[in-house]
Amino acid sequence: MFRNCDQYQVDNVINMESWRVFRIMGELVDGFDTLKGLPPCVSIFGSARANETDPVYKATERIAQLVCEKGYGVITGGGPGYMEAGNRGAKDVGGVSVGLHIELPHEQDPNPYITTRCDFRYFFLRKLMFVKYAFAYVVMPGGFGTLDELFEAAVLVQTHKINRFPIILYDSKFWSGMIDWIRDQMVSRGYVRAEEIDLLTICDSPEEVIAAIDKFNTEK
Repeated sequence: MFRNCDQYQVDNVINMESWRVFRIMGELVDGFDTLKGLPPCVSIFGSARANETDPVYKATERIAQLVCEKGYGVITGGGPGYMEAGNRGAKDVGGVSVGLHIELPHEQDPNPYITTRCDFRYFFLRKLMFVKYAFAYVVMPGGFGTLDELFEAAVLVQTHKINRFPIILYDSKFWSGMIDWIRDQMVSRGYVRAEEIDLLTICDSPEEVIAAIDKFNTEK
């Protein structure tokens, strides 16, 4: 009797997992259908907890404006904070402003500056769309989610799963400690090669960001 009960529980898990596969497939197809036809885009990442009085918020807006003035689009996570700033800057100049919205219990209502929106339940599908439709990453200061997006891209480039593209960290005051730690701990112990730090570029002004993207595209 207990064995039968256990078997029913296993069957229920299997059924649930099967339906999850279809949900994943549906999100994947919806994402591809919604985003097809986008121009080359720059993905902008950063904290959802910043407000518009923050100087980095203003810098994020300006970066997005400059990106769109060059004919590119902007992709963000579609939420508040620096994501909102990126979409706001893009929309202000009539550019393509994409938000890849994720369902979360807090902090993630979509911002009002999105012109093309996708909704996701699964982080890994959302990150796939960031990589697929962007030719550069601009990473503003942020928390664990920002680090996750940053290092997933770095690993994909490091392992040659995708072609190298610019991964730009904005605000040396915020990021330089992390770079020093990578050099002092990871490189010194042989976990990372010294030249792999060069996958990451630090900039301190919106104009520097655009120049770094242009330089990469000219040299590749």
